[in-house]
Amino acid sequence: MPPVVKPEATTDKYDYVVLGGGSGGVASARRAASYGKKVALIESTGRLGGTCVNVGCVPKKIMWYAADAAERLRNAASYGFANSVDTAAPAKFDWDSFKPKRDAYIKRLNGIYDSNLTKENVEYHVGYARIKDPNTVEITAQDGTKYDLKTDYIGITTGGRPVIPSDEEVPGASLGVNSDGFFDLTSQPKRVAVIGAGYIAVELTGIFNALGSEAHIFTRGETVLRTFDEDIQKTLTPWMEHTGVHVHKNSNIAKLEGQKGGPITVHTKQGESVEVDCVVWAIGRRSNTDDIGLENVPDIKLNKRGDVIVDEYQATPYKSIFALGDVAGKSLLTPVAIAAGRRLSNRIFGPEKFKNDKLDYDNIPTVVFAHPTIGTVGLTEKEARAKYGDAVKIYKSSFKALYFSMLPEEHKEPSMFKLIVQGPEEKVVGIHILGMGCDEIMQGFGVAVKMGARKQDLDDTVAIHPTSAEELVTLR
Repeated sequence: MPPVVKPEATTDKYDYVVLGGGSGGVASARRAASYGKKVALIESTGRLGGTCVNVGCVPKKIMWYAADAAERLRNAASYGFANSVDTAAPAKFDWDSFKPKRDAYIKRLNGIYDSNLTKENVEYHVGYARIKDPNTVEITAQDGTKYDLKTDYIGITTGGRPVIPSDEEVPGASLGVNSDGFFDLTSQPKRVAVIGAGYIAVELTGIFNALGSEAHIFTRGETVLRTFDEDIQKTLTPWMEHTGVHVHKNSNIAKLEGQKGGPITVHTKQGESVEVDCVVWAIGRRSNTDDIGLENVPDIKLNKRGDVIVDEYQATPYKSIFALGDVAGKSLLTPVAIAAGRRLSNRIFGPEKFKNDKLDYDNIPTVVFAHPTIGTVGLTEKEARAKYGDAVKIYKSSFKALYFSMLPEEHKEPSMFKLIVQGPEEKVVGIHILGMGCDEIMQGFGVAVKMGARKQDLDDTVAIHPTSAEELVTLR
């Protein structure tokens, strides 16, 4: 609903007050309200949807689509459209006009989130929330007015933020932007350095490169995506280099020199210097727990990343306070926050059948919108061998998707599909796939792994031909 007109509580006591209007907070609030509870949600920015909608999944995927379109245009001549594409002067991406169009779509999503709160009768307060005690939340409205909401339950869903080293830690670090700042860029940088090797760094680097920027990525190790299965790392890293990305391996950043807006020179401790127009830091995130009143509920503990420590039911030591989503520090994914939020409200406010409802954090599928895309669920080979030892068996296939049959050899993207099974029944404990379409393929196979599929179950499934997905049911 539109934010409350007058900054004050509208009832003596709420059933549930949620701190943070991101995906998890909104999902939990709406589910609680669907059970007829009096619910208030507080968001400081005035933009609902959190990281995912505003500076994460959604605008990132839109940019990935733009990058994918650029790649399809470059492939058009190979599919008989040589006269439709000027291969001598490839189409230039118009970042300057695309950004406002993308931002307008995000603003529309903010409005949809707003409308959904209205439909579910969730009271929406714009302001900064702090916990005063286990049953009281203080709100500071945008005009400075302070008021309290009394409540039976409090949900901490304040999310997280990307981190940048201080200028004391890395001189000149503030010349760069964080991953949120990527979405503020009004023009496309001709040369860009992305510092980091996780999925956010890989995705942003791939977008820049596909859209025609000179892209550099600095990683402390030999590969990108070091927490992913080793075969994913070893397939993607050289392909990124093949497509023109400058991968600076075993690099530690010493300092940045230059000026905001560029040019900026990146200096590594290994003696390398690279001049670019923009630097994007993508080295990790920290939970937004610094100033939400946790000193008033001292039994709540944080880990070194600022995450609220909770149990399997998202519970803190206080019976009235729960935390979920990125702020709880486990599986930082939008669907995870939504699922955890809904299950929490089911358990607290729902019927008896939900009295033990909680999110199972095992076998959560996820994808990386790299070029090519990556899908993964379950254990990596290293994790599986550590857990099951010699009972682990690997099935793997490397190939080129049919789409690339018409392209020159140097432009044929790799595909790598890997199945990890354990025990005499060959239960599937991990699937890791890289290649065209893997972002869509992964969802269905995520269901199979969650249901406890065995290798034989995949073998018994008739393949869909010709597809890349059929590789997973024909592995030998």
